Amino acid sequence: MKAFVVARYGKNEVHAADVPEPSVGDNDVLVRVGAAGINPLDIMVRNGEFKQLLKYKTPFVLGHDVAGVIVQVGAGVRDFTVGDEVYARPRDLHIGTFAEYIAIDHEDVALKPATLSVYEAAAVPLVALAAWQILVEQAHVKPGQKVLVHAGAGGLGSTVIQLAKHLGAHVATTANGARAELVRDLGADVVIDYTTQDFSQILSGYDLVLDSVGGENLMKSLTVLKPGGLAISVTGPPDAGFAKQLGAPKPFEFVLSFLSRKVRRVARKLSVRYLFFFMQASGTQLRELAALYDAGHLRPVLDSTFAFDQTIEALAYVENGKAKAGKVVVTLD
Repeated sequence: MKAFVVARYGKNEVHAADVPEPSVGDNDVLVRVGAAGINPLDIMVRNGEFKQLLKYKTPFVLGHDVAGVIVQVGAGVRDFTVGDEVYARPRDLHIGTFAEYIAIDHEDVALKPATLSVYEAAAVPLVALAAWQILVEQAHVKPGQKVLVHAGAGGLGSTVIQLAKHLGAHVATTANGARAELVRDLGADVVIDYTTQDFSQILSGYDLVLDSVGGENLMKSLTVLKPGGLAISVTGPPDAGFAKQLGAPKPFEFVLSFLSRKVRRVARKLSVRYLFFFMQASGTQLRELAALYDAGHLRPVLDSTFAFDQTIEALAYVENGKAKAGKVVVTLD
């Protein structure tokens, strides 16, 4: 089958290749890929940013989001049948959605939201799972709490805005002024145009900040939190909890603790908390999220679609910041 693989870590190191069709384990389902979403995580994994913790053996097929049809089920699978339309974010070390077929553990899979097209569904799993795990599991967002979402027009930001509003939060976001109408339509109560305004001079007393920018933006984000508030970053620096989540050897906990020492020190001085977040696969949560999409509480935001043969171009499009809003998807249909 045709796939897009990483033969060695580094920029521009993805290429098309013919690879064997994946074998199907007892607990797997084989999915014929209809569409696959592009994520910044694909670029980070390709570049080897997590290679000390996520030990992919090269060459490996890239891709973290998928929607498609089940064409085979493993002997131990009882909750899916051939012909089911599904979507998934395969677990770490078992990714590979930039391919014609992928075998996925059935616990990572859910039936596709009935109201979404295959293209829309492929844009959902990673960002929807991340939004759910950040807001519900980590931050325990309650009605009336104040949430700041950076890059609200992006794939993750646009999803977090919607879910936070569904949970009853007051939501502020940073976005290019040209995207103000979009993020307001998604539910943002306050929109900060980052090209002309400094959010840290305008906002205060927030319970949660989700940062996907990093650097100085993260440090300033700490200052808008109320005492006891939480800043969660998806770009880093990673902390010791990340090493624990991946089951890394103990020395990695000390290394990552050292890397995050500056932001944690500033957080302590401000009496706030800092957490690095890395989402986990979950078919159970995808089922809950599918119900929210089908009920109209959430909707995917798509920037553009590319043909499967243009996967490398799609990755470059995302990496070079050309996406204006939402997710980019490659389609095999």
